[in-house]
Amino acid sequence: MRAVDLAPVARYEQTQRPFDLFLIFVGVNIVASTLQAGASLPPSLTLGAALSMVALGACGGAALVGVLAPIGSRLGVPSIVAARAALGVSGARWLAWLLVITNFAWIAINNVVAASITVRLTSTGLTEIWAVVLGIAATIVVWQGPRAVALADRIAVPLLVASGIILTAACLRAPIAAGPRTAAAGGSAGLAEAFAAFDIVAGYQVSWLLMFADYPRYVASPRQAGLAVFFGLALTALWFMPLGLLASTAAGSADPGAMVYAVGIGWWGAALLTLATVTTNFVNIYMSALAFRALFPSASDRSTVWLIGGIGAALSLLSTTWIERFASFTYLLAAALVPIGGILLAHYVVLKTAVRVPDLYASDGPYHANRGWSLAGASAWLAGAAVFVASTTIGATLPSLATAVIVYSAITRWWRRP
Repeated sequence: MRAVDLAPVARYEQTQRPFDLFLIFVGVNIVASTLQAGASLPPSLTLGAALSMVALGACGGAALVGVLAPIGSRLGVPSIVAARAALGVSGARWLAWLLVITNFAWIAINNVVAASITVRLTSTGLTEIWAVVLGIAATIVVWQGPRAVALADRIAVPLLVASGIILTAACLRAPIAAGPRTAAAGGSAGLAEAFAAFDIVAGYQVSWLLMFADYPRYVASPRQAGLAVFFGLALTALWFMPLGLLASTAAGSADPGAMVYAVGIGWWGAALLTLATVTTNFVNIYMSALAFRALFPSASDRSTVWLIGGIGAALSLLSTTWIERFASFTYLLAAALVPIGGILLAHYVVLKTAVRVPDLYASDGPYHANRGWSLAGASAWLAGAAVFVASTTIGATLPSLATAVIVYSAITRWWRRP
Protein backbone atom coordinates (compact mmCIF):
# COMPACT_ATOMS: atom_id res chain seq x y z
CA MET A 1 0.00 0.00 0.00
CA ARG A 2 2.16 2.85 -1.23
CA ALA A 3 -0.15 5.59 0.09
CA VAL A 4 1.99 5.53 3.23
CA ASP A 5 5.08 6.79 1.42
CA LEU A 6 7.52 9.41 2.73
CA ALA A 7 9.45 9.79 -0.55
CA PRO A 8 9.29 13.16 -2.35
CA VAL A 9 6.84 13.58 -5.22
CA ALA A 10 8.47 14.45 -8.56
CA ARG A 11 7.18 17.42 -10.55
CA TYR A 12 5.78 15.17 -13.28
CA GLU A 13 3.79 13.29 -10.61
CA GLN A 14 2.01 16.44 -9.41
CA THR A 15 -1.09 15.77 -11.46
CA GLN A 16 -3.82 16.16 -8.86
CA ARG A 17 -6.34 18.88 -9.64
CA PRO A 18 -6.81 21.67 -7.08
CA PHE A 19 -10.53 20.85 -7.04
CA ASP A 20 -9.72 17.30 -5.94
CA LEU A 21 -7.62 18.74 -3.11
CA PHE A 22 -10.54 20.99 -2.18
CA LEU A 23 -12.84 17.95 -2.04
CA ILE A 24 -10.42 16.11 0.25
CA PHE A 25 -10.55 18.91 2.82
CA VAL A 26 -14.30 19.26 2.38
CA GLY A 27 -14.62 15.55 3.10
CA VAL A 28 -12.56 15.64 6.29
CA ASN A 29 -14.47 18.61 7.73
CA ILE A 30 -18.06 17.57 6.90
CA VAL A 31 -18.14 15.34 9.93
CA ALA A 32 -19.87 15.06 13.28
CA SER A 33 -16.77 16.24 15.19
CA THR A 34 -17.10 19.60 13.38
CA LEU A 35 -20.63 19.75 14.75
CA GLN A 36 -19.14 18.86 18.12
CA ALA A 37 -16.82 21.87 17.95
CA GLY A 38 -19.82 24.17 17.53
CA ALA A 39 -21.68 22.36 20.32
CA SER A 40 -18.71 22.78 22.68
CA LEU A 41 -18.74 26.59 22.67
CA PRO A 42 -19.37 28.23 26.08
CA PRO A 43 -23.15 28.18 26.69
CA SER A 44 -23.08 31.62 28.34
CA LEU A 45 -22.39 33.30 25.00
CA THR A 46 -25.30 34.79 23.11
CA LEU A 47 -26.10 33.14 19.80
CA GLY A 48 -24.83 36.18 17.88
CA ALA A 49 -21.53 36.30 19.77
CA ALA A 50 -21.02 32.55 19.34
CA LEU A 51 -21.64 32.75 15.59
CA SER A 52 -19.19 35.65 15.32
CA MET A 53 -16.46 33.63 17.03
CA VAL A 54 -17.22 30.69 14.73
CA ALA A 55 -16.72 32.93 11.69
CA LEU A 56 -13.46 34.43 12.96
CA GLY A 57 -12.02 31.17 14.27
CA ALA A 58 -13.01 29.11 11.23
CA CYS A 59 -11.42 31.53 8.77
CA GLY A 60 -8.38 32.23 10.95
CA GLY A 61 -7.54 28.58 11.54
CA ALA A 62 -8.13 27.67 7.89
CA ALA A 63 -5.93 30.58 6.79
CA LEU A 64 -2.97 29.24 8.80
CA VAL A 65 -3.23 25.80 7.19
CA GLY A 66 -3.86 27.34 3.75
CA VAL A 67 -0.78 29.59 3.95
CA LEU A 68 1.39 26.55 4.69
CA ALA A 69 -0.13 24.32 1.97
CA PRO A 70 2.05 25.72 -0.86
CA ILE A 71 5.11 24.25 0.91
CA GLY A 72 3.90 20.80 -0.10
CA SER A 73 3.59 21.84 -3.75
CA ARG A 74 7.04 23.44 -3.83
CA LEU A 75 8.98 20.70 -2.05
CA GLY A 76 6.86 17.65 -2.89
CA VAL A 77 7.41 16.16 0.59
CA PRO A 78 4.92 15.20 3.33
CA SER A 79 4.39 17.49 6.29
CA ILE A 80 6.42 15.52 8.79
CA VAL A 81 9.45 15.67 6.47
CA ALA A 82 9.03 19.39 5.67
CA ALA A 83 9.04 20.08 9.43
CA ARG A 84 12.64 18.81 9.69
CA ALA A 85 13.91 22.04 8.12
CA ALA A 86 12.46 24.17 10.93
CA LEU A 87 12.68 21.81 13.90
CA GLY A 88 15.61 19.57 13.06
CA VAL A 89 15.38 15.80 12.71
CA SER A 90 14.91 15.18 16.44
CA GLY A 91 12.36 17.97 16.76
CA ALA A 92 10.41 16.51 13.83
CA ARG A 93 10.47 13.10 15.53
CA TRP A 94 8.84 14.62 18.61
CA LEU A 95 6.27 16.21 16.34
CA ALA A 96 5.63 12.82 14.73
CA TRP A 97 5.03 11.29 18.15
CA LEU A 98 2.62 14.13 18.93
CA LEU A 99 0.73 13.47 15.70
CA VAL A 100 0.51 9.72 16.30
CA ILE A 101 -0.69 10.08 19.90
CA THR A 102 -3.22 12.86 19.27
CA ASN A 103 -4.57 11.12 16.20
CA PHE A 104 -5.34 8.09 18.36
CA ALA A 105 -7.61 10.46 20.28
CA TRP A 106 -9.18 11.89 17.10
CA ILE A 107 -9.87 8.39 15.78
CA ALA A 108 -11.48 7.47 19.09
CA ILE A 109 -13.53 10.69 19.15
CA ASN A 110 -14.88 10.03 15.66
CA ASN A 111 -15.66 6.41 16.53
CA VAL A 112 -17.55 7.44 19.68
CA VAL A 113 -19.44 10.24 17.94
CA ALA A 114 -20.54 7.87 15.15
CA ALA A 115 -21.43 5.21 17.72
CA SER A 116 -23.52 7.65 19.76
CA ILE A 117 -25.58 8.48 16.68
CA THR A 118 -25.88 4.79 15.74
CA VAL A 119 -27.11 3.78 19.20
CA ARG A 120 -29.75 6.52 19.14
CA LEU A 121 -30.68 5.53 15.58
CA THR A 122 -31.01 1.78 16.13
CA SER A 123 -31.86 1.64 19.86
CA THR A 124 -29.54 -1.38 20.06
CA GLY A 125 -26.20 -2.14 21.66
CA LEU A 126 -23.80 -0.17 23.76
CA THR A 127 -21.95 2.90 22.50
CA GLU A 128 -18.61 1.21 23.27
CA ILE A 129 -19.43 -1.83 21.11
CA TRP A 130 -20.56 0.26 18.14
CA ALA A 131 -17.49 2.52 18.49
CA VAL A 132 -15.14 -0.46 18.20
CA VAL A 133 -17.08 -1.99 15.30
CA LEU A 134 -17.06 1.27 13.33
CA GLY A 135 -13.37 1.81 14.11
CA ILE A 136 -12.46 -1.63 12.77
CA ALA A 137 -14.58 -1.03 9.66
CA ALA A 138 -12.63 2.15 8.82
CA THR A 139 -9.34 0.33 9.41
CA ILE A 140 -10.31 -2.50 7.07
CA VAL A 141 -10.99 -0.05 4.24
CA VAL A 142 -7.62 1.69 4.69
CA TRP A 143 -5.90 -1.70 5.02
CA GLN A 144 -7.22 -2.67 1.58
CA GLY A 145 -5.18 0.13 0.05
CA PRO A 146 -5.64 3.39 -1.88
CA ARG A 147 -8.06 1.92 -4.40
CA ALA A 148 -10.48 0.86 -1.68
CA VAL A 149 -10.23 4.27 -0.02
CA ALA A 150 -10.75 6.03 -3.36
CA LEU A 151 -13.81 3.89 -4.12
CA ALA A 152 -15.25 4.56 -0.66
CA ASP A 153 -14.66 8.29 -1.01
CA ARG A 154 -16.30 8.40 -4.44
CA ILE A 155 -19.43 7.08 -2.82
CA ALA A 156 -19.03 9.03 0.40
CA VAL A 157 -18.38 12.60 -0.80
CA PRO A 158 -21.80 13.08 -2.45
CA LEU A 159 -23.38 11.49 0.61
CA LEU A 160 -21.49 13.88 2.88
CA VAL A 161 -22.95 16.87 1.07
CA ALA A 162 -26.39 15.27 1.24
CA SER A 163 -26.02 14.75 4.99
CA GLY A 164 -25.11 18.42 5.39
CA ILE A 165 -28.18 19.55 3.45
CA ILE A 166 -30.43 17.23 5.44
CA LEU A 167 -28.98 18.43 8.75
CA THR A 168 -29.30 22.09 7.71
CA ALA A 169 -32.99 21.67 6.89
CA ALA A 170 -33.56 19.83 10.17
CA CYS A 171 -31.83 22.50 12.27
CA LEU A 172 -33.75 25.33 10.59
CA ARG A 173 -37.09 23.75 11.45
CA ALA A 174 -36.10 22.49 14.91
CA PRO A 175 -37.54 24.23 18.02
CA ILE A 176 -34.33 26.04 18.88
CA ALA A 177 -36.17 28.14 21.44
CA ALA A 178 -36.60 24.99 23.55
CA GLY A 179 -33.09 25.46 24.86
CA PRO A 180 -32.10 29.13 24.58
CA ARG A 181 -28.53 30.19 25.18
CA THR A 182 -28.24 32.49 28.16
CA ALA A 183 -26.81 35.95 27.70
CA ALA A 184 -23.14 36.28 28.52
CA ALA A 185 -22.10 38.21 31.58
CA GLY A 186 -20.90 41.67 30.81
CA GLY A 187 -17.36 42.98 30.94
CA SER A 188 -14.26 40.83 31.07
CA ALA A 189 -16.13 37.60 31.87
CA GLY A 190 -18.12 37.84 28.63
CA LEU A 191 -14.97 38.74 26.71
CA ALA A 192 -13.16 35.76 28.20
CA GLU A 193 -15.95 33.45 27.03
CA ALA A 194 -15.69 34.92 23.52
CA PHE A 195 -11.93 34.38 23.44
CA ALA A 196 -12.45 30.80 24.67
CA ALA A 197 -14.91 30.19 21.84
CA PHE A 198 -12.44 31.57 19.29
CA ASP A 199 -9.69 29.28 20.62
CA ILE A 200 -11.96 26.21 20.41
CA VAL A 201 -12.93 26.92 16.79
CA ALA A 202 -9.47 27.99 15.61
CA GLY A 203 -7.90 25.11 17.52
CA TYR A 204 -10.18 22.63 15.79
CA GLN A 205 -9.19 24.01 12.38
CA VAL A 206 -5.51 24.01 13.33
CA SER A 207 -5.83 20.32 14.24
CA TRP A 208 -5.47 19.72 10.47
CA LEU A 209 -2.19 21.66 10.46
CA LEU A 210 0.06 18.61 10.16
CA MET A 211 -1.76 17.69 6.96
CA PHE A 212 -0.61 20.95 5.32
CA ALA A 213 1.73 19.23 2.83
CA ASP A 214 0.59 15.59 2.74
CA TYR A 215 -2.00 16.07 0.00
CA PRO A 216 -0.99 19.46 -1.49
CA ARG A 217 2.34 17.89 -2.57
CA TYR A 218 0.44 16.23 -5.42
CA VAL A 219 -0.77 19.61 -6.80
CA ALA A 220 1.56 21.50 -9.16
CA SER A 221 0.41 25.04 -8.36
CA PRO A 222 1.34 26.27 -4.85
CA ARG A 223 -1.16 29.14 -5.01
CA GLN A 224 -4.06 26.94 -6.09
CA ALA A 225 -3.15 24.37 -3.45
CA GLY A 226 -3.29 27.04 -0.74
CA LEU A 227 -6.66 28.33 -1.91
CA ALA A 228 -8.10 24.82 -2.16
CA VAL A 229 -7.07 24.01 1.42
CA PHE A 230 -8.32 27.32 2.82
CA PHE A 231 -11.75 27.18 1.20
CA GLY A 232 -12.15 23.45 1.87
CA LEU A 233 -11.67 23.98 5.62
CA ALA A 234 -13.26 27.42 5.99
CA LEU A 235 -16.49 26.83 4.08
CA THR A 236 -17.27 23.52 5.78
CA ALA A 237 -16.58 24.92 9.26
CA LEU A 238 -18.72 27.98 8.54
CA TRP A 239 -21.48 25.58 7.54
CA PHE A 240 -21.26 22.77 10.12
CA MET A 241 -20.18 24.51 13.33
CA PRO A 242 -23.27 26.75 13.48
CA LEU A 243 -25.39 23.63 12.88
CA GLY A 244 -23.75 21.98 15.89
CA LEU A 245 -24.38 25.13 17.90
CA LEU A 246 -28.08 25.17 16.96
CA ALA A 247 -28.57 21.42 17.40
CA SER A 248 -26.97 21.42 20.87
CA THR A 249 -29.16 24.37 21.86
CA ALA A 250 -32.27 22.52 20.74
CA ALA A 251 -31.19 19.34 22.52
CA GLY A 252 -29.88 21.04 25.65
CA SER A 253 -26.93 18.67 25.32
CA ALA A 254 -23.65 18.32 23.39
CA ASP A 255 -24.12 14.55 22.97
CA PRO A 256 -24.26 13.81 19.20
CA GLY A 257 -27.05 11.26 19.55
CA ALA A 258 -29.19 13.65 21.55
CA MET A 259 -28.52 16.45 19.04
CA VAL A 260 -29.58 14.30 16.08
CA TYR A 261 -32.70 13.15 17.92
CA ALA A 262 -33.64 16.72 18.97
CA VAL A 263 -33.59 18.16 15.46
CA GLY A 264 -35.49 15.18 14.01
CA ILE A 265 -32.97 14.43 11.27
CA GLY A 266 -34.50 11.01 10.51
CA TRP A 267 -32.82 7.61 10.33
CA TRP A 268 -31.40 8.14 6.85
CA GLY A 269 -29.89 11.52 7.73
CA ALA A 270 -28.33 10.07 10.88
CA ALA A 271 -26.92 7.14 8.88
CA LEU A 272 -25.27 9.53 6.43
CA LEU A 273 -23.79 11.54 9.28
CA THR A 274 -22.38 8.35 10.80
CA LEU A 275 -20.85 7.43 7.43
CA ALA A 276 -19.25 10.88 7.21
CA THR A 277 -17.62 10.40 10.59
CA VAL A 278 -16.25 6.97 9.66
CA THR A 279 -14.78 8.16 6.35
CA THR A 280 -12.93 10.99 8.11
CA ASN A 281 -10.98 8.33 9.96
CA PHE A 282 -9.53 7.21 6.62
CA VAL A 283 -7.53 10.45 6.64
CA ASN A 284 -6.71 10.24 10.35
CA ILE A 285 -5.31 6.74 9.96
CA TYR A 286 -3.34 7.86 6.88
CA MET A 287 -1.81 10.86 8.68
CA SER A 288 -0.84 8.73 11.67
CA ALA A 289 0.62 6.05 9.43
CA LEU A 290 2.90 8.60 7.71
CA ALA A 291 4.11 9.86 11.08
CA PHE A 292 4.63 6.31 12.36
CA ARG A 293 6.63 5.39 9.27
CA ALA A 294 8.81 8.47 9.88
CA LEU A 295 9.54 7.10 13.35
CA PHE A 296 9.91 3.45 12.30
CA PRO A 297 10.86 3.29 8.60
CA SER A 298 11.13 -0.51 8.64
CA ALA A 299 7.49 -0.99 9.68
CA SER A 300 5.27 -2.39 6.94
CA ASP A 301 2.37 -0.39 5.55
CA ARG A 302 -0.31 -2.88 6.49
CA SER A 303 0.91 -3.55 10.04
CA THR A 304 1.14 0.21 10.60
CA VAL A 305 -2.46 0.72 9.47
CA TRP A 306 -3.73 -2.03 11.78
CA LEU A 307 -1.72 -0.72 14.72
CA ILE A 308 -3.06 2.83 14.29
CA GLY A 309 -6.66 1.79 13.63
CA GLY A 310 -6.62 -0.90 16.32
CA ILE A 311 -5.41 1.39 19.10
CA GLY A 312 -7.93 4.05 18.03
CA ALA A 313 -10.72 1.47 18.19
CA ALA A 314 -9.55 0.26 21.61
CA LEU A 315 -9.52 3.81 22.98
CA SER A 316 -13.12 4.12 21.83
CA LEU A 317 -14.05 1.93 24.81
CA LEU A 318 -13.76 5.07 26.93
CA SER A 319 -17.15 5.96 25.39
CA THR A 320 -18.55 9.39 26.21
CA THR A 321 -15.37 10.47 28.01
CA TRP A 322 -14.03 11.72 24.66
CA ILE A 323 -17.15 13.80 24.01
CA GLU A 324 -17.20 15.25 27.53
CA ARG A 325 -13.55 16.29 27.25
CA PHE A 326 -13.77 17.53 23.64
CA ALA A 327 -13.21 21.22 24.42
CA SER A 328 -10.29 20.45 26.76
CA PHE A 329 -8.69 18.18 24.16
CA THR A 330 -9.02 20.90 21.51
CA TYR A 331 -7.33 23.40 23.84
CA LEU A 332 -4.39 21.08 24.51
CA LEU A 333 -3.98 20.27 20.84
CA ALA A 334 -4.06 23.96 19.91
CA ALA A 335 -1.45 24.74 22.58
CA ALA A 336 0.90 22.25 20.91
CA LEU A 337 0.12 22.91 17.24
CA VAL A 338 -0.41 26.69 17.03
CA PRO A 339 3.29 27.33 17.85
CA ILE A 340 4.26 24.77 15.20
CA GLY A 341 2.22 26.76 12.70
CA GLY A 342 4.10 29.90 13.74
CA ILE A 343 7.48 28.17 13.39
CA LEU A 344 6.69 26.89 9.89
CA LEU A 345 5.26 30.28 8.96
CA ALA A 346 8.45 32.01 10.10
CA HIS A 347 10.77 29.53 8.38
CA TYR A 348 9.05 29.23 5.02
CA VAL A 349 7.05 32.46 4.64
CA VAL A 350 8.62 35.22 6.77
CA LEU A 351 12.30 34.30 6.41
CA LYS A 352 11.83 32.46 3.08
CA THR A 353 14.61 30.05 4.05
CA ALA A 354 15.88 27.97 1.13
CA VAL A 355 15.49 24.22 1.60
CA ARG A 356 17.17 21.46 -0.40
CA VAL A 357 14.95 18.38 -0.53
CA PRO A 358 17.87 15.88 -0.42
CA ASP A 359 18.99 17.48 2.87
CA LEU A 360 15.63 16.61 4.43
CA TYR A 361 16.35 12.92 3.85
CA ALA A 362 20.16 12.83 4.35
CA SER A 363 21.26 10.70 7.29
CA ASP A 364 24.03 13.14 8.17
CA GLY A 365 22.69 16.37 6.66
CA PRO A 366 22.45 19.85 8.19
CA TYR A 367 19.25 19.05 10.07
CA HIS A 368 21.14 16.54 12.23
CA ALA A 369 23.28 19.31 13.78
CA ASN A 370 22.99 19.89 17.55
CA ARG A 371 21.76 16.31 17.99
CA GLY A 372 19.01 16.96 15.49
CA TRP A 373 17.49 19.91 17.35
CA SER A 374 16.94 23.39 16.00
CA LEU A 375 17.62 25.93 18.76
CA ALA A 376 15.24 28.41 17.14
CA GLY A 377 12.55 25.77 16.62
CA ALA A 378 12.70 24.32 20.13
CA SER A 379 12.75 27.77 21.76
CA ALA A 380 9.82 29.02 19.69
CA TRP A 381 7.81 25.85 20.35
CA LEU A 382 8.24 26.15 24.14
CA ALA A 383 7.65 29.90 24.18
CA GLY A 384 4.54 29.67 22.00
CA ALA A 385 3.05 26.86 24.11
CA ALA A 386 3.77 28.76 27.34
CA VAL A 387 2.11 31.90 25.99
CA PHE A 388 -0.92 29.88 24.87
CA VAL A 389 -1.41 28.44 28.36
CA ALA A 390 -0.81 31.80 30.07
CA SER A 391 -3.10 33.88 27.87
CA THR A 392 -6.31 31.84 27.68
CA THR A 393 -8.33 34.61 29.34
CA ILE A 394 -7.39 37.11 26.62
CA GLY A 395 -7.41 34.72 23.68
CA ALA A 396 -4.49 32.34 23.33
CA THR A 397 -4.30 31.57 19.61
CA LEU A 398 -3.01 34.86 18.19
CA PRO A 399 -0.53 35.64 21.03
CA SER A 400 0.88 32.12 20.80
CA LEU A 401 1.21 32.28 17.02
CA ALA A 402 2.87 35.71 17.13
CA THR A 403 5.28 34.60 19.88
CA ALA A 404 6.41 31.55 17.90
CA VAL A 405 6.99 33.64 14.74
CA ILE A 406 8.93 36.35 16.61
CA VAL A 407 11.08 33.98 18.69
CA TYR A 408 11.96 31.73 15.75
CA SER A 409 12.75 34.65 13.43
CA ALA A 410 14.83 36.50 16.03
CA ILE A 411 16.95 33.48 17.01
CA THR A 412 17.44 32.40 13.41
CA ARG A 413 18.59 35.86 12.33
CA TRP A 414 20.92 36.14 15.33
CA TRP A 415 22.36 32.68 14.63
CA ARG A 416 23.09 33.61 11.00
CA ARG A 417 25.06 36.72 11.96
CA PRO A 418 28.80 36.41 11.19
